[in-house]
Amino acid sequence: MGLPEIKTDSMDGVAETLSERIGTPRINLDPEKVEQGLVRLVLAVVELLRQLLERQAIRKIEKGSLNADEIERLGTTLMKLEEKIEELQEYFGIDDLNIDLGPLGNLID
Repeated sequence: MGLPEIKTDSMDGVAETLSERIGTPRINLDPEKVEQGLVRLVLAVVELLRQLLERQAIRKIEKGSLNADEIERLGTTLMKLEEKIEELQEYFGIDDLNIDLGPLGNLID
């Protein structure tokens, strides 16, 4: 019992044959969903960087390597960044920025 021959006369034929073999429907590319997916990815990376900067700032504060003015500016900047991320999430209708990386776990804890 052999595999069916792949119809190679067009990309649609290849996609159709592969779809039949793996039993999944073709991917529906909706421009609005692509935009939202891209925005979600970008915001997730920005949120990850914000969290990393926040942890680094806490370490520097605990070590005493920042003066009061630097602590104030850093805190204000991180709060504004967090607010902007939340604002963009609301604007684009994105509830969760966490991305499942499979065996590596989630992008954001």
